[in-house]
Amino acid sequence: MISRNDPCWCQSGQKWKKCHYPIKPPDSSSDLAEEYLKKYGIILKTPQQIEGIRRACLLTAEILDKTCSMAKAGIKTDELNTYAHQLHVEAGAIPAPLGYGNPPFPKSICTSLNNEICHGIPGPVVLKEGDIVNVDVSCILDGYYGDCSKMVIIGETDPERKNVTEASYQCLMRAISILKPGVMLCAIGDAITDCAVEFGCSVVEMFVGHGVGIGFHEPPNVPHHRNKMQIPLAPGMTFTIEPMINAGVSGGYIDKVNKWTAYTNDGKPSAQWEHTLLITPTGCEILTPWKR
Repeated sequence: MISRNDPCWCQSGQKWKKCHYPIKPPDSSSDLAEEYLKKYGIILKTPQQIEGIRRACLLTAEILDKTCSMAKAGIKTDELNTYAHQLHVEAGAIPAPLGYGNPPFPKSICTSLNNEICHGIPGPVVLKEGDIVNVDVSCILDGYYGDCSKMVIIGETDPERKNVTEASYQCLMRAISILKPGVMLCAIGDAITDCAVEFGCSVVEMFVGHGVGIGFHEPPNVPHHRNKMQIPLAPGMTFTIEPMINAGVSGGYIDKVNKWTAYTNDGKPSAQWEHTLLITPTGCEILTPWKR
């Protein structure tokens, strides 16, 4: 049995208590998967499940890249939806958002423009010069889920929209850079908040990242703001990080008619980038390698 002062199992050269504690080695006699399921409701994925999730995520990233390449001035957001839906069909996949929730989400992807924080519904809106748009794709392939999004700037935009778009991207990458077994879940929110402040922006608190892979939304929730969630990351965890960053105040509200689209309280722009991540024995793997 490993003790706190033994060398860490990851071969870092540090003592276990200074490195991956309290995460035990993958071949430990204790059943880490059972412990996490019982204590946190978190499913630590098996190698077979990880392979299925990886395939779903690769397809999701591919559909996202192709759909975003179509996002140009003069294109309707519903045209993006139609194209993405067809890509799902051709790949034998199912768009996870379509029919999801209550009321059922009516489209296959989300397209959130300018002051829309998230869950924008594709429709007759025509993209125009200066818009920023988040395209969010989630797909089901052979029963496994992938989830990712990225921003597209339509032509040239103003400094505020450009800044918040860059801020959200850097927040995501800053958070990813700290991921490894033993890091507390709350550290993700700390990293994102620190980064957002550097850009003069704020972090949306009304939405979070989430576990994903076997289901669309699994435990744990992954807050992007400062929080006190003392859950140590463990190998086999799969979840999204998707910081929604506002140029102005952090608050938002939900559309009273469609019950889905969230807008910033002050009308200023918002941006979001998203990856699905896998915690590995020594760090993390980006499962949705979209192209920036």
